[in-house]
Amino acid sequence: MPAAKSSSAPSPMMEQFLSIKAEAGDDALLFFRMGDFFELFFDDAVRAAAALDIALTKRGQHEGREIPMCGVPAHSAEGYLARLIAKGFRVAIADQVESPAEARKRGSKSVVKREIVRVVTPGTLTEESLLDARSANYLAAYAEAAGEAALAWCDMSAGGFHTAPVTAAALPAELARLNPAELILREGTEIAGNWPLSPLPKPNFDSSRGEAALKARFEIGALDGLGDFTRAEIAAAGALLAYLEATQMAAVPRLRAPQRQLPGGFMRIDAATRGSLELSRTAKGTRAGSLTACLDATVTAPGARQLSADLAAPLTDATEIAARLDLVAAFHAGGEVRERLRTALKEVPDLERALGRIAAGRGHPRDLGLIRDGLTRADQIRAHLKRATLMGPPPMLADLLATIGPHGELTGLLHAALVPEPGMNANEGGFIAEGYDHTLDEHRSLAKDARRHIAALEAEYRAQTGVEKLRIKHNNVLGYFIEVAPKHADGMMAADSTFAHRQTLANAVRFNSEQLAGLATRIAQAQGQALALEAKHFADLNAAVLTHAESIEATASALARIDVSAALSELAAQRGWVRPAVDDSHAFTITRGRHPVVEAAMKSGQFVANDCALERDGFVWLVTGPNMAGKSTFLRQNALIAVMAQAGSFVPADAAHIGVIDRLFSRVGASDNLAEGRSTFMVEMVETAAILNQATDRSLVILDEVGRGTSTYDGLSIAWAVLEAVHDGLRARCLFASHYHELTALEPRLDALRLATVRVREWKGDLVFLHEVTEGAADKSYGLAVARLAGLPGDTTARAAEVLAALEDTRDATGGIAAGLTELPLFAAAEPRAEVKDALREKLADTRPDELSPRAALDLIYELKRLAD
Repeated sequence: MPAAKSSSAPSPMMEQFLSIKAEAGDDALLFFRMGDFFELFFDDAVRAAAALDIALTKRGQHEGREIPMCGVPAHSAEGYLARLIAKGFRVAIADQVESPAEARKRGSKSVVKREIVRVVTPGTLTEESLLDARSANYLAAYAEAAGEAALAWCDMSAGGFHTAPVTAAALPAELARLNPAELILREGTEIAGNWPLSPLPKPNFDSSRGEAALKARFEIGALDGLGDFTRAEIAAAGALLAYLEATQMAAVPRLRAPQRQLPGGFMRIDAATRGSLELSRTAKGTRAGSLTACLDATVTAPGARQLSADLAAPLTDATEIAARLDLVAAFHAGGEVRERLRTALKEVPDLERALGRIAAGRGHPRDLGLIRDGLTRADQIRAHLKRATLMGPPPMLADLLATIGPHGELTGLLHAALVPEPGMNANEGGFIAEGYDHTLDEHRSLAKDARRHIAALEAEYRAQTGVEKLRIKHNNVLGYFIEVAPKHADGMMAADSTFAHRQTLANAVRFNSEQLAGLATRIAQAQGQALALEAKHFADLNAAVLTHAESIEATASALARIDVSAALSELAAQRGWVRPAVDDSHAFTITRGRHPVVEAAMKSGQFVANDCALERDGFVWLVTGPNMAGKSTFLRQNALIAVMAQAGSFVPADAAHIGVIDRLFSRVGASDNLAEGRSTFMVEMVETAAILNQATDRSLVILDEVGRGTSTYDGLSIAWAVLEAVHDGLRARCLFASHYHELTALEPRLDALRLATVRVREWKGDLVFLHEVTEGAADKSYGLAVARLAGLPGDTTARAAEVLAALEDTRDATGGIAAGLTELPLFAAAEPRAEVKDALREKLADTRPDELSPRAALDLIYELKRLAD
């Protein structure tokens, strides 16, 4: 905003705008309500016009320059908000908090009061049009306190609220799991990753303030009843609540009490692994083609969000996993029950988000209808499943049904109060059912059928006076009046008449009556009174819904879990998946496993299934074979089967036995990170280092082509050392794919290393990929054959063949690049290295520069030169 003094005083309207804009700050665009439009001024207008591709105009002057201006219609503002939020903007909404009539009572020149009612940010959305119905929209906060760190997060649209202690090393993985739409953190804090950040001043992260905020929010005297939170968790939760209060003003959303999520409760999967396995997004950034999309046969939006959460954080408790699998198995066996259930679930609306909008004060009559219809259908589903005959029945189902309703009292009220399909705008009325409020019915009748009521009174007056041509008319001066011919006026002017003379014209005499005046007043007021009554009923119904909020939330959660289980059982039935055995052993045995996403994209019967057995006597597999043969698919499919099993799903295999995996690591594929200045090889090494530093003997490690991003000698040596480290140090279950055939020399020396290869066959000069994984090692890389398949020119591949022959001759003569590696001592990586003395470094370490005289400094230079030589 210009800083120069104004040459002329701004208008009262502009003064109000400038005051509210100062409150909103420069980091938010200000939507300033003016009648039927939201207007933007100054730099906000310039930025918004460019982002929205709308016209930029001018309005008057301020401090010597024209004021840029643009605007959007209030009735379609949500669409523009969605575009601005998607482009990274924050938007403060300054709405009118009084009517023009109320403003005029304060003076004819009074400006309508406006206030910021909300700041719209990516993590605080509740509107349907601004959200993806099938994905959670998390607002997260990161805080450090008492030497610890923690995350708190909520989905404001659905009411969930969680906290978790984290370490610096685990933070990127946790953020990758949550994928927050917005991350709150203390000003000056730096974290890795490209997250939408909202820095707040340090006081917002004070744990004492956080504790007070939590107590006030949930009306408790001590936090012990909620859980044993760390100071860092309390600080993060407090910062999140402070941010919600600052952005949502009076309409702070309803949140459930915070639940702790401890790190050991689910499989840890870092960001690189999630990207490599395409768990929720493909390499292109789309949901389609990911594991989540492949498994999403849910028929409700909360069910889709629950499935995404399950796959993002697979369980590590074998008992909890078994409970989920029991429920899937029950629906899998009960095909008829499953079919009827899924048909009923399709009619259940998104109860979580409808309740969230009502709680935040942004609900519509339609949301009340969604609550009514959803709870009604939930009670029907509950009754159906209680009558159904299912295998077991599974204990989880009984627990879920116990949390669903009954909701007869609330649904009865909503059925009585609402029309079958309530509209979106409470201000327009028409959503309260006829017969619910007789006074409202009378007002509506007057407002809608004014002519009929006037005609009835007109007929009554004709009968009373005997004047057949008596008419009740209306004009803008007199309003409603009674008109008769002059010859009938005398009788109506009699002292005992109920009529009052209003006007005499040449051809007519006009009268009024108390009855007509009362009817006219009621007609004039009927619409306003009807709207006022509906507004009161709307508020009362919202309050009634909120008194049942906990029951509605429990019902929505139970239906989401049932939807997920029924969907997974449907997929299992359609695609021939089996129930995995998941326990606390170290087993990993997959019989005829298949890649769920690849198989779904292929015609039935085309996918080649393969076994994988990472047992105690062979927990590391070295997989060789040419490119295009299917090594990466084989590696990924086993990792995905593990994720599915521990998320509680049946898996694409003939049989599966999986010992619980605490952490999953997958380094498959190559990419650079130019934003952080990392080459492809550097990214590969960082990810490999994370595996070697974090994996345990209960982890599953997938490594593909370690060392390929550098020279052959460097790459082979790194791959050799990493393979030894996984086998000897981590003792983790591992699939290790490589083109370095020299690594097969480790098989006799590493007791738990097994060799596997992907079969290919050469037929009349062509390479045929069989996609079968068998025991043994590839006899060669077939690189030239793959190059020919890719369309490399014939003269180029011929020349490559000549070079290859020369290199192979040299290899045969020298023993190859791996010559001498077999002579390395076994477990050399574990042997301590003698510390190498460095006289030059020691001399420098002992030197105190500030204490040296010029002569001593010169002598030191000579001494250092001598040591260097």
